[in-house]
Amino acid sequence: MSRSLMIMPDEGAQPLLDALSAAKASLRVKMFLFDDPALLAAVIAAQSRGVKVRVILNPARRGGEPENEATRGKLEKAGIEVLDANPEFAVTHEKSVVIDDALALVQSLNWETKNLTETRDYAVGTGHRHEVEEVVACFEADWHRRQFKPDPHAHLIWCPLNGRDRIAEFIDRAQHTLFVQNERYQDQVIIERLVRAAARGVKIHLMARPPHTLKKDKLVEGVGGIRILDDVGVKVHKLKHLKLHAKMLLADDERAIVGSINFSPGSFDSRRELAIEVDDHHVVRALRKIAQHDWENSHKLDLSDEGLLADLAKRGGEGAERLVLKGKAKEKPAVKPKAKAEAKAKAKTKTKPKAKAKKK
Repeated sequence: MSRSLMIMPDEGAQPLLDALSAAKASLRVKMFLFDDPALLAAVIAAQSRGVKVRVILNPARRGGEPENEATRGKLEKAGIEVLDANPEFAVTHEKSVVIDDALALVQSLNWETKNLTETRDYAVGTGHRHEVEEVVACFEADWHRRQFKPDPHAHLIWCPLNGRDRIAEFIDRAQHTLFVQNERYQDQVIIERLVRAAARGVKIHLMARPPHTLKKDKLVEGVGGIRILDDVGVKVHKLKHLKLHAKMLLADDERAIVGSINFSPGSFDSRRELAIEVDDHHVVRALRKIAQHDWENSHKLDLSDEGLLADLAKRGGEGAERLVLKGKAKEKPAVKPKAKAEAKAKAKTKTKPKAKAKKK
C-alpha cells in the first residue's frame, strides 16, 4: 500500500473522519492535544460499534499547565481506555493513530479544531507493514511503560532516539533545493547543517513563526537561529493568512519529512516525537505544490533590530531587552486617504467655471 497525504486546513477533518469510520477491529490514538468535537465523536462511535479503542494523552504542557482533562473525561465515560503519556518524557508531543494494525497516520497536527481550520499542517498515512509495526510497538511500549527500542535501521524518525541524526543527514543530502517549514529553529546542530547547505549552494526557502509568538525563555535561541540563517543568505518568510504549525522538510523535490518534531533541543532530547521520511512521487508532488503556494502567499520576516522591535511590540516588547537590540521600532507608513477623500480634495482645488454671458 502506498502512502497518502492530508493537507490542513485545505482538507479539514473529513479525511481523518473517513479513516476513523473505517476502523473495524482496533484504534490506537496518541495525541498531544485533543479537543475537536467531530474527531472525539468519531472515536467514541468506533468504541460503540465494537472497535477496541485505546488513547494515550499528554497530561500537561512543559510549563505544567494541565491539558486534555475534558476530553479524557468524555472518553472514559464512553468506556474507552485512556492513559497519561509515558512519564519518562518531559512531554509526549507525538501525534499518531493506528487503525486495525493496517494504517498508521503520522501527523504534525494536534486534534484541535484550530489545527483543522486555521493552521498549515500535514498528516501522512502509511500502510507499509514495517512502519505500522513501529508505531504499534512504540504505542505498546508507552502503554505498558516499557522501553521502546526500534531497529537500528528503523524507517521512522523517533525522538529522543534517532531524530537529530536523521534530520541532519536529510539536510546533508540536499543538493539543489530545500524547503523547510517549522515553528522553531533553536537546535544548533540543525542550524549548522542548514548553514552548511547554504554554503554549498543549496537554495533554501525557510518558513518560520514571527518572533513575538515565541515564549520569553526561548526568544534568544529562536531569534538567534533564524538571524544566523538570514545572515548567510537563507530566505526566511512567514505565512500571510495562515498560522504555521507544520514541521516539514522537502529536498530536491524528491523526498520529504513530515511529523511532530520542532528544531529545538527539547524536542530531540527529552520529548516523545515522531516523523516519517517519504519519497512517494504523488506525496512529494503534493508537498511541492503546497510549498510553492505557501511561499507565494508569504512575506519576508524583517529580522533587523528595528524589525524585531516592531514585531515584539505586538506583545508589549516583552523579551526585547534580552536580544540587545538597538534603535527604535519601525513606524508603520501613514495610511493613504481613501479614493473618495482624494477626489473630494481635488474637487476643492479646481476653479469654478465662469458663468456664461447672457445673449442679448
